[in-house]
Amino acid sequence: MPQITVAEAAGVGLDGRERPTEDVVMVLPDAVVVLDGATATRDDLPSGGAYAIELGAQLVARLTAAPELPLVKHLAGAIRAVARGNGYTPGNSPSSTVAVVRWTDDEVEALVLADTPVVVFTDDGYEVVEDTRLADLPREARATTASVDRLRNRDGGFWVAEALPSAAAQAVHRTWRRDRVLAALIATDGVTCGVDRYGLFDWATARVMASEHGPQVLLDAVRAAERGDRDGVRWPRRKAHDDQALAYLDFTDPA
Repeated sequence: MPQITVAEAAGVGLDGRERPTEDVVMVLPDAVVVLDGATATRDDLPSGGAYAIELGAQLVARLTAAPELPLVKHLAGAIRAVARGNGYTPGNSPSSTVAVVRWTDDEVEALVLADTPVVVFTDDGYEVVEDTRLADLPREARATTASVDRLRNRDGGFWVAEALPSAAAQAVHRTWRRDRVLAALIATDGVTCGVDRYGLFDWATARVMASEHGPQVLLDAVRAAERGDRDGVRWPRRKAHDDQALAYLDFTDPA
């Protein structure tokens, strides 16, 4: 298996107070799963973090029991199990992003649902496997929680793990020959903002930083930038600090 290093840090809630992270990282012998639970805006539902933990556990169990099955099938089954077990229905459920990297002796594959991308570095550069449908919505559609909720898991909107198993079929999926893959990064948006919003580094630089100094250095760089913009003047954002999770997989340095 590749050498895997992970860094995580809790952010703050919408009220600015510290609370446990809602990002989840799970490492298997042949896969890494990263989830980012959506911050709850309703008091009558469990937190996105609690949902992400339960969904991740269901997904890990399926990946372990039947590694030969497609990732989309495993994700659909995990979403269905969590929804049934808790009585969740579409529109009345917590939600989470999902990103998975899985490998065999012959290939490496990535699955991404919602805004937790995977970056795979090969002998020919790198490819960002990302789902930008939420970010691509018109500004007015993202103006309020209610307007976003109306577009969740429907055509013309965006797709996320919630209570609709068919959302899994909307995930972005890529596959590479194992002998071409050098490394991979999986990052939640508390880290990717350093690339796509703050412009602190690009993905090639991110790989060098994670390889030479460990993934924590990327989290620290983002936090330092945010501390310099506490009031969100330079980079307007809902929270001063989002949760952060980053997994770095080095396929050139087997564990």
